[in-house]
Amino acid sequence: MIVHATSESWKTRYAAKIATPEDAIRLIQPRKRILIGSGAGEPVRLVEAMVADGDHLEGNEIVHLMTLGSAPYVQPGLQHRFRHTAFFIGANVRPAVQEGRADFMPVFLSEIPQLISSGRVRIDVALVQVTPPDRHGFVSLGVSVDIVRAAVDTADLVLAEVNPNMPRTLGDSFLHVDRIASLVPVEGPLLELAPEPLDEVFCEIGRNVASLIPDGATLQMGIGKIPDATLHFLMDRGDLGIHTEMLSDGVMNLAEAGVINGRRKTLLPSKIVTSFIMGTRKLYAWAHDNPAVEMRPSAFTNDIFQIARNDQMIAINSALAVDLTGQVAADTVRGKFFSGIGGQVDFIRGAARSKGGKPVIALPSTAKGGTVSRIQSVFEEGAGVVTSRGDIHYVATEYGIADLWGKNIGQRAHALIGIAHPDFRGELLAEAKKRCYVFPG
Repeated sequence: MIVHATSESWKTRYAAKIATPEDAIRLIQPRKRILIGSGAGEPVRLVEAMVADGDHLEGNEIVHLMTLGSAPYVQPGLQHRFRHTAFFIGANVRPAVQEGRADFMPVFLSEIPQLISSGRVRIDVALVQVTPPDRHGFVSLGVSVDIVRAAVDTADLVLAEVNPNMPRTLGDSFLHVDRIASLVPVEGPLLELAPEPLDEVFCEIGRNVASLIPDGATLQMGIGKIPDATLHFLMDRGDLGIHTEMLSDGVMNLAEAGVINGRRKTLLPSKIVTSFIMGTRKLYAWAHDNPAVEMRPSAFTNDIFQIARNDQMIAINSALAVDLTGQVAADTVRGKFFSGIGGQVDFIRGAARSKGGKPVIALPSTAKGGTVSRIQSVFEEGAGVVTSRGDIHYVATEYGIADLWGKNIGQRAHALIGIAHPDFRGELLAEAKKRCYVFPG
């Protein structure tokens, strides 16, 4: 017979730490750097209390990856209290960054945990959302491990909302209650990110990208319509695996259908490896106590060498524009910061080093209602190159796939013009000739 040991001491300490959001926020001192939990793991009540009841705060800096909340700390008039630096620019902070009321740190997602743990980007306070503790006094970080793991391990002050609706995820997701200074009981649904409807253009892109994916491949997917469309066209594949930074409803659907099972994975077989989960309530319920889902920090999921340990690693990332030499613009629009570097370069390079791997950049051929080509002869002033022309392998649009690896500039230009929208091909070819990318004849 197994006798389970129990400890009442942590429960006593736990009870002493229970606080209201307002009381917890009073523990934060001025001029500290505060990290907010990512995506659906954002502790909304603590964030709201920090803005509504943080009159004692001044000169504080807030940092985070993309969050799904309203980001009240970037409202005009709060600059003296909060300065925000985005590791990745979401829609909720984009106007503030573009208007100069907030800032952006260009950095590979794989390197953010090292910046935090080394103290180069010191985190003084971590605001997170967790599960209730298990019988050993450990809570789970749930849907957000990513860079939060490094933050809760190094921060001087950890404040946590405890929500029974947070899924208890497995892997490197656990934290003992003794590391948490204040525990704020809350009960409510997590923030959701519902899949967007797919139109004909994105379906064609998804179909083209899916044609590159063989049985037994391991996939990385980002956020948005292109990953969702690609997953939609993989129902006839077998033994697919997942090693990704972000997990969505589309992965869940394929896993429930038996298409994703990880049997042929060469790193952590049978495990769906991810660092954060963002989607619907159904997805969160599916991830709860699911032994197939392995949560790992960004330092692991986005490490190039770990990614490359997966044979047939297929990395699928989106872009805002690609020029005729193969450079990828993915974080700026019309000279203004729009998103971020994120994990694109991590996975493009990791997949390139995988045995049988394929790095893929996918994008619609046009923007602004078909009036602008995303395949461009040259980027506009201020556009930022996220993925270099030396890293590029496959580029996909709704018009096909350009294989650029090992191709010279002329071959690249011809291949990319071939997948541009037909309305712009003549103009692009003329520009290619003008720039001596292709022979005039």
